Amino acid sequence: MRNFINRFAKDESGATAIEYGLIAALIAVAIIGALGAVKGGLVGTFNKVATDLGGTAAS
Repeated sequence: MRNFINRFAKDESGATAIEYGLIAALIAVAIIGALGAVKGGLVGTFNKVATDLGGTAAS
């Protein structure tokens, strides 16, 4: 039983998966933040294009 506990305590395979999950979460947060920062400019650009093409601009 003691051998099993020692092997379990030294096993780091789960830690790697958690690290990759945290990295993916941080990348997702960065992408969401970047999209939020450029949202106003994109909406304005698409509204201008829609107006120039004779359509109605979205609100």
